[in-house]
Amino acid sequence: MLGEEADHGRLLLFSPVFLGAGASFWFLAASDFPLLTLLLSLSVLTIAVLITDRSRAVLRTTLLALALVVCGMLCAQFESWRASTVILDSSVTTTLTGRVERREGDGRGRWRYILAVRATDEPELKRPPGRVTAIVRGADTPFEIGDIITGRARLTPPSGPALPELNDFSFGAYFDGIGANGFFYGAPEKDLAASPQGARSPSEAMLEWLYRLRSSIGDRIRSILPGDTGAFAAALVTDERRAISNATTEALRQSGLAHIVAISGLNMALSAGIFFVGFRMLLSLFPGVAQAYPTKKIAAAGALTAVTAYYLISGFGVSAERAFIMMAIMLIAVFFDRPSISLRNVVLSALVIIAISPSEVLGPSFQMSFAATLALVSGYQLWKDRRVRENALLKLPIFRPVVAVAGFFGGVLLTSLIGGFSTALFSIEHFHRLTAYGLPANLATMPIISFIVMPAGLLAMLLMPFGLDAPLWEVVGFGLDLVIAVAKTVSGWGGDIGVGRLPAWYFAVAVAGFLLLTLLRTRLRHAGTSTLAVSTLFLLVLPVPRPPDLVISEDGSLVALVAVAAMASNRENPPDFIFDQWQRALVLPTHHPPKMLEGPAIPPEGEDRRVRLSHDQQIEARTAMRAAAGGETNRFSCVKKAWCTSRLGNGRVVTVIDNAAYLGPACDASDIVVTSVRLRFNSCRSGATLFTGETLRRTGSVELRFADAGLEVATAFESLSRPWIRHRAYDWRSNSFAETGPSSVSDSGE
Repeated sequence: MLGEEADHGRLLLFSPVFLGAGASFWFLAASDFPLLTLLLSLSVLTIAVLITDRSRAVLRTTLLALALVVCGMLCAQFESWRASTVILDSSVTTTLTGRVERREGDGRGRWRYILAVRATDEPELKRPPGRVTAIVRGADTPFEIGDIITGRARLTPPSGPALPELNDFSFGAYFDGIGANGFFYGAPEKDLAASPQGARSPSEAMLEWLYRLRSSIGDRIRSILPGDTGAFAAALVTDERRAISNATTEALRQSGLAHIVAISGLNMALSAGIFFVGFRMLLSLFPGVAQAYPTKKIAAAGALTAVTAYYLISGFGVSAERAFIMMAIMLIAVFFDRPSISLRNVVLSALVIIAISPSEVLGPSFQMSFAATLALVSGYQLWKDRRVRENALLKLPIFRPVVAVAGFFGGVLLTSLIGGFSTALFSIEHFHRLTAYGLPANLATMPIISFIVMPAGLLAMLLMPFGLDAPLWEVVGFGLDLVIAVAKTVSGWGGDIGVGRLPAWYFAVAVAGFLLLTLLRTRLRHAGTSTLAVSTLFLLVLPVPRPPDLVISEDGSLVALVAVAAMASNRENPPDFIFDQWQRALVLPTHHPPKMLEGPAIPPEGEDRRVRLSHDQQIEARTAMRAAAGGETNRFSCVKKAWCTSRLGNGRVVTVIDNAAYLGPACDASDIVVTSVRLRFNSCRSGATLFTGETLRRTGSVELRFADAGLEVATAFESLSRPWIRHRAYDWRSNSFAETGPSSVSDSGE
């Protein structure tokens, strides 16, 4: 059977798998690989492939697979070098001057700008990021793309993983070229004297023109369709999604319809298909043209032009780029009289995307998109090759409409089932949840999107230059109102199913099984079925990994105790961005806020120094902490802006301090001390385990487990040598990258 697979060229379909595996291995490694070593390895493997006799097929295939792995590693290293993004090392307030590259409103008076940084002042940053995203509130009118603006801004580095093994947002920011996120204090000022046109290259000028066009198209759509309907319609065209309200966004997500909003394969396929079919039908109305020219290829060229224009006004998002490449390859196949829908085209698309942006291999967007595409194309080929039994009754004219309608809805049902099952594994891995009622929601909305929204939207875009688009946008709005109504109805049925984190071994094995099932042709593909079934059985039978007892955010400001059915944090209203990820990953939706206590007055902070507690104040604070820890276990008791403490079920005491003056009493009264303050030392004289803002900056978020052998500590980062986390080792005082952390010992709070 393996020979039959090779004869059908199925083994070549695994080429992007090995290329992507090499890229993934490079990104997940603890440190960079020497470039010379990779080049030499690729050269040796290439020569070995060329000189190996074709009769030794297994050896030759193995060498080729290894060469693809090394090639993937080289692609990853090249992309990292090409990005070379400077990421801000720590949070700072500075006067920021930058040129507006992109803008996007949220519909509530706030605008998000991507700025090319020109200067910083008070303080002047030694390592300023090249590009930042900044929120502006309170501006009367939005700034135009190309404007130079200046204002006082708070900038922070992109966040790391909320928990070890979760998504590292600094990774994506590094390859997107974004070095910091932040907001302006008040509305910045436009620099009327600056000349943004001077130093731009032709490509930069073209990009700026495209972004202006994109922004004006979005504004035009939202001016015709108000509220969420207009924001939804604009998102389908320009990928500007921030104006959609949180309630609608959440309803779309919980109902499994969020994929409609993103410009992805569905949108591109519908646009290309509608244009292709419509243009070909138009050409067929002229018999002379249809007989003299290849109308199918002309229609494919028109559809390719349409999807190219769609991509150019979409903002060049990752999902749009991937969908455009896939559709372009499928349409180009028509020029060469090759089938558009084939696994070879999917594989070729994957090879191109991995070669251009190998970092996308680790992202949920790439994985879910190609998983769904592979499953659908494989299913389509199985359906096409099936044995069909003729049924004379169904061919009668009276039954033809029924057969057509049943065939359409059956196709939508089958497509939704295949797409849902194929992406479920990746949804659990990245988002730790499954959509409960995605199937009925998609069944209800796909006809609306396919026959109302996308056709009317395509015609509206064609008529927009003539100002005749408004009636068609009303049709689009009618369809999207129905989609939103379906989303809100279905989300009210129950929403998500929390699953939690998958073991690392299961994801790797299940993905391997999925690839075997979808890429192979013979009965050998059922090795993938067996792999999926057996690995899932082991997942259900094996003991569930023990959850952590304590989790700490990467800056030390948020700490949570993990109990049987709830998490107890040190914040009455913990930040949603971090805490939601904790709750999903650990499947603990219940939150126990701290008990607030009346405590000793907070010592006033000096402007340039930390205040030390007197001897009596230290005794008073220590006594108060011990008394508070004697209360309810696994729940924090807090004195506002001072400290929080709790006794765990095993008797250990955890204290979180907001004011470094309380460090001494906390070390004396606790087993574990956490503070967000960046201290010059990292241990307590009492022997208590200490996590400071400085140590957490280097380790990232932390999970603690109490075991018989001692305290087990899992950190987000083991090393800071990778380029997207290297900024955590930077010391602005010495303007260098520190290889070691703080080492002195003190409990004084100074």
